[in-house]
Amino acid sequence: MFLPATGAEIKALGWERPDVILVSGDTYIDSPYSGIAVIGKYLMSKGFKTAVIAQPDISSGKEIMSLGEPGLFWGVSGGSVDSMAANFTASLKRRRLSDDFTPGAVNDRRPDNAVIVYSNLIRQYFKNTVPIVIGGLEASLRRVAHYDYLKDKIKRAIIFDAKADYLVYGMGEKSALALARSLKKGETREETAEKIKGICYISGSPPEEYAVLPSFEEVKTDKDKFTEMFKMFYGAASKGLAQKQDTRYLVQNPAEDYSQEDLDEIYGLDFEREAHPHYLKQGEINAVDTIRTSITTHRGCFGGCNFCAISAHQGKKIISRSEGSIITEAEKIAGKKGFGGIISDVGGPTANMYGMDSEKSHKRLVRLLRKLRGVKGVKKVYVGSGIRYDLVVRDLEFGREYLKEMVEHHTSGQLKIAPEHMSEKVLKLMGKPPNKYLTEFKKEFDELSKGRKQFLTYYFIAAHPG
Repeated sequence: MFLPATGAEIKALGWERPDVILVSGDTYIDSPYSGIAVIGKYLMSKGFKTAVIAQPDISSGKEIMSLGEPGLFWGVSGGSVDSMAANFTASLKRRRLSDDFTPGAVNDRRPDNAVIVYSNLIRQYFKNTVPIVIGGLEASLRRVAHYDYLKDKIKRAIIFDAKADYLVYGMGEKSALALARSLKKGETREETAEKIKGICYISGSPPEEYAVLPSFEEVKTDKDKFTEMFKMFYGAASKGLAQKQDTRYLVQNPAEDYSQEDLDEIYGLDFEREAHPHYLKQGEINAVDTIRTSITTHRGCFGGCNFCAISAHQGKKIISRSEGSIITEAEKIAGKKGFGGIISDVGGPTANMYGMDSEKSHKRLVRLLRKLRGVKGVKKVYVGSGIRYDLVVRDLEFGREYLKEMVEHHTSGQLKIAPEHMSEKVLKLMGKPPNKYLTEFKKEFDELSKGRKQFLTYYFIAAHPG
């Protein structure tokens, strides 16, 4: 079933009111690729009544007030993409006209700085409301003082401008559940804030054992201090941190830990893999086609690219799902009405890091891909996510075997790789592997692909510093 998104659905469920209302900058797609859907379904599975308001109109209180006030907390997210990245082009800072996460694909529903706008909208229409908890990519990556590219200025931690009570960083399921349980017990703010992993909050003083970053006042005027702050944050993004913002401190508790069992449970939840009918009737949603038959195999990335935010959000540690969990999800997809026989993607932040929780080998991934091809009703299994070609070259035991599997069975015309640059100097600054791995990988790919109409797609970054 879908999470309820209308008053009529809440009434039909017999609820007096939801425990939690999740507000999102995306439309509501009930998919394991949608953060709001995952958090909502996870909370529901633990007994918390959870509803969704997607892309509420900010010109009035009609939509934000449509489900009433939740019993425990509001959960606010900008969506699957930072709202400023979703709304503006990077090079010319022009407003984007289309949005794949909005019905009709017209970019007219997601406000700039969506997390701040939605949080303030709630406070405008619900005075002295239950706690507001911000999360998702936009909140997670703006949780300390940060550079705003469009405004060309350093801004303070987003929790202050959003006037939120808590910020959940990272993927958030277990932290959101811990918050819900704490609030349901009626625990004090101090009890809640001090014990829950994976959250940030505002405090009058930093915990003694936490590392203190250079303050907002220091970093907004001193580039060297900003660099020092960022290096400390990036190197210990999952640890206990604090940063003075005005007379108060942003406090970040250590990150929540996830295991294979956690991921199996989360991705084993029942998802419709479609847009909620209430929002679908407003127009077709392009993102659904991309993620309807995609499977996430793992979280995290140990690549260490110096321009990438994945490790600050998902973490550097690889957490892989079990083969059984992934196969079961493939069987569910294959059993869906209208399934055309094609799994469009099997991957994660970096597709070929699956199974590399301990050893850097493609052995587990090769075995998984072969099993997926044998699922009843599945004709093709493609890998649409990018892969790290240097890992393939370095894996002397299973690298070529993996590439052979990819070439023969899992490449839909093109295989995505990301050299990012060709200058050895810039590659080093980026934290990317040297060119020798790319040339060796291409040579092997071309050799294995003889007689096949398929090729490599290269991602490059223009104007990288250095």
